[in-house]
Amino acid sequence: MKYRTLGRTGIEVSAYCLGAMNFGAMGNADHDDSIRIVHRALEAGINFVDTADVYSAGESEEILGKALQGRRDDVVLASKLHYPMGEGPNRGGNSRRWIVTAVEDSLRRLRTDHLDLYQVHRPDPSVDPEETLSALSDLIHSGKVRAIGTSSFPASDIVEAQWIAERRGLERYRTEQPPYSIVNRGIEREILPVVQRYGMGALVWSPLGQGLLTGRVRSGQPAGTQRAGAMPQHFTDQRKLDVVEQLVPLAEQAGLSMTHLSMAFAIAHPGVTSAIIGPRTGEQLDDLLAGADVTLDDDVLDRIDEIAPPGTDAGPNDVAYVPSVNLAERRRPRGERAAA
Repeated sequence: MKYRTLGRTGIEVSAYCLGAMNFGAMGNADHDDSIRIVHRALEAGINFVDTADVYSAGESEEILGKALQGRRDDVVLASKLHYPMGEGPNRGGNSRRWIVTAVEDSLRRLRTDHLDLYQVHRPDPSVDPEETLSALSDLIHSGKVRAIGTSSFPASDIVEAQWIAERRGLERYRTEQPPYSIVNRGIEREILPVVQRYGMGALVWSPLGQGLLTGRVRSGQPAGTQRAGAMPQHFTDQRKLDVVEQLVPLAEQAGLSMTHLSMAFAIAHPGVTSAIIGPRTGEQLDDLLAGADVTLDDDVLDRIDEIAPPGTDAGPNDVAYVPSVNLAERRRPRGERAAA
């Protein structure tokens, strides 16, 4: 397993990060099986594990808490907050009120006294960024959190947060967790350059394009043969399927599976620290681990660039964060809008 420094934190993490979204009711409800997957990943050299409080309503964190007993010091453990965790208007978001509650809940479920990385899962336009950074800084000073990061933040939000941290003497975000794959390369335009400029680590999610880049879904496939639970708009996007059809023969020529080609591509960018894998079964994990040492040569990377040009998305990422339109502008009376 290859290891890289997480931004400028000095923390060494594996190039593959074990994502725990599929542990629990959202994926594998068998706790013992999920624990075996965690242990298999650790034995293979993966030392970076990422979860979130919202995954299976806290169940993912509970499974990891059991799996990491006696092995906590060997793992760089990351979790996230933002999404609602129950009824009520203050059970989510990026406010100080929720942050100090959410971290205690996560620590209890994970059976640990600290998180190595605590990430803001999505932006919250209703909260002053300084409010969020101030609360997270206090968590670092208290020892409950070692480093802080963001997930799916626009480049402008990342830059603003860096400025606020510098001018207010607050801890700054050390990582960003954006979506990245051959079919969704949009972060190469602004996100990755900004991450590199500020010395941040990047742990990318969905390197297999939400399953599309495994090669199991093909253009012209008969209805009903696609993966159960898949979002129709994603697995039937002809633009993405056209990319897959061109990648399949490239992978064959390179002597690689589609999975190994796609994962090797995701960690090849110099701005990427680690790629998150989210196995639901032990078989899926074993397949991913088998390609951990694959490195793509320049000819293969150049051909991928021809098929899916750098900085472009073959189609929208259906689960990525999209900033909302300016609500004040949208609510202006039509007469005022016309006059403007």
